[in-house]
Amino acid sequence: MCGIVGQVRIASTPAGGGQEIDPELGRRMQARLVHRGPDDLGEKELPHAWLGHRRLSIVDVAGGKQPLHTPDEQLFAVGNGEIYNFETVKDGLDGPWLTRSDNEVALHLVQQRGPDSLSELEGMFAFLMAGTDGSFLAVRDPVGIKPLFWACRDGLVLFASEMHAFDPEWQDAVELFPPGHYWSPEGGLVRFASAVRTSGNAAKALEGWSEREIGAVPPPEGVMAEIRDRFVLSVEEQMLGDVPVGVFLSGGLDSSLVAAVAARWCQRHGRTLQTFAVGTEGSSDILAARAVAEFLGTEHRERVYTADEAWDALPGVVGSIESFDPALVRSAVANFLLAEFTAAHVKVVLTGEGADELFAGYAYYDDYRDEGALHEELVRSVEGLHSLNLQRCDRVTMAHGLEARVPFLDTHMIELGLALPEKAKISGTDEVTGKEKPEKYLLRIAFDGWVPDDVLWRGKIQFGDGSGASEVIQERAEASVTDEEFAELAGEVEPPLRNKEEAAYYRMFRVALPKVRPEKTISRFATV
Repeated sequence: MCGIVGQVRIASTPAGGGQEIDPELGRRMQARLVHRGPDDLGEKELPHAWLGHRRLSIVDVAGGKQPLHTPDEQLFAVGNGEIYNFETVKDGLDGPWLTRSDNEVALHLVQQRGPDSLSELEGMFAFLMAGTDGSFLAVRDPVGIKPLFWACRDGLVLFASEMHAFDPEWQDAVELFPPGHYWSPEGGLVRFASAVRTSGNAAKALEGWSEREIGAVPPPEGVMAEIRDRFVLSVEEQMLGDVPVGVFLSGGLDSSLVAAVAARWCQRHGRTLQTFAVGTEGSSDILAARAVAEFLGTEHRERVYTADEAWDALPGVVGSIESFDPALVRSAVANFLLAEFTAAHVKVVLTGEGADELFAGYAYYDDYRDEGALHEELVRSVEGLHSLNLQRCDRVTMAHGLEARVPFLDTHMIELGLALPEKAKISGTDEVTGKEKPEKYLLRIAFDGWVPDDVLWRGKIQFGDGSGASEVIQERAEASVTDEEFAELAGEVEPPLRNKEEAAYYRMFRVALPKVRPEKTISRFATV
C-alpha cells in the first residue's frame, strides 16, 4: 500500500505550446501523500513523463523500493496495492527478477503480454508505468479498491492516489479514474476487467441446486461448503506480507467471520491474530468484539473514545475521506479513530467490507421482493463501492499509514456471491418451511460454529451506529448549521444538499478541497 503520483505530456496545444513535465509539481504532490507511504520515497523522470512514489513497506521490505523497472531499464512503474496471485502469474513470465515485490509482476506482465493481460491479476491495485520509448500506462483494479484520480490541462495529464495531492489550481480538473480500466495517450481508456464477472465457475459449483432446495432451510451442504471454501481461500490469500496482519473487529457478523478465518490461519503458522475494536464506553460493538476475540483467542485491543473526541476528529475525517456524504462520514469517524490506534501495532488489517452487497445484508434490500430487481440492485451496489465504502476504507486507514484489505471483495468471491440465487438471499418468512430467515442467512449457515452463536445471529448494525459514532456527532453537526447558512450552502451543488448535517460536512470538505468539483468526484453527484 502506497501513494503514487505521475505526469505525462500528451500533446501540444493548438497554439503550439502546452505544459512541460514539471518535477517540482510532482514532488509537491508526492509530499502531500507522505501519510500513505511514510517508509520511503522515489521518483523517475523521463522526457515525456514523471513518476513519484511514497512507500508503505509490506512485501519485500528491504528490496521493493519504487519506482520499479525492468532488467533492461526500458519500462518503469509505481504501484499502490497488493497482487495476491503474483506467484502464480510470475511462474508464467520470463525473468530475471530484481525484487520479491508483487508489484514487479505487473511490470513484467505488461512488457511481455501487453496491457490486456492485466485481467490476470487478482488483488487491489493502481499502477502508473512509463517507458523510454515514450509510452505511458495508467491502470486501476476492477473493483476500485485502490484509488486513482487524474486531471488534464494544456496537454499535461496528472495522476495521484488522493485528490488533495493536486495543487489548488489543478483541483477543478480532477476526476475519478474508472475502475477496471487502463489508459494510454494513444489508445485512451480501455476496460480490461469488471468487478462483476461471469466466468462460469461459480455457476458450475452451484449446479444441481434445485428450485425447492433454493428455498430450503438449511440449504444443501454442498452450497454452504462452496461459500465457506471460497471465503477461507480469499482471507488466507490476503494474509500475504512480510509484516503482521490484523483484523478490524466490530463484533458484527462480517468482521467476526474474517477474524475467525484469519485466527485459524495464524494458529497454523504459529502466530496469534491481533484484533482491534473501537467505540464509546459500553457501545454494542465494543462488547460484541470483546466476546468474539475471547472466543477466537486473539490478542485484542480496544480504543474507547468520547463524544468530544469524535466531534474534534470530524474535520480531519472529512478531509481524509474526501467526501461529505453523511452516512460515509458517520461511519468514517469510528474507523478513523480505530485506524489511528491500530497503526501503532500493525501495518495491515483485514476488514469485513463487501459482505452486505453480496449477501443482501442492508435493511433496504428487503424492499426488493422480486429476484431480478434484487440482483440488479446488488450488482449496482458492488459496482458503486469504489466511491463509497471502499473510498472510506482506504482513506481512513491510509491517513495513518495502515493498509486495509477486503477479502469479501476478491473477484472470485464476488462472482460466487452474485451467482447465488436471490431467492435464497431474501430475508423474511421462508415460503417452503415457514421459518424466519435473517439477512445474510446463507453466510450465517455456512459458518455455523466459527463464531459465538449470539454473534452469528446478531442483527445488522451499521458500524457508525454500533460503535456509538452516529449518536455522538449527528446532532452536533445539525446544530452547527443555522437556517440561513443551510439556505446559502444547499444550492452550491446540484442536486442540492439534503439537510443540515450534510451541509456541516460539506463546509468542512470545502476547507480541505476548496476547488474540487463534487459533480466529478463525489458518488452522489458524479456520473463515473
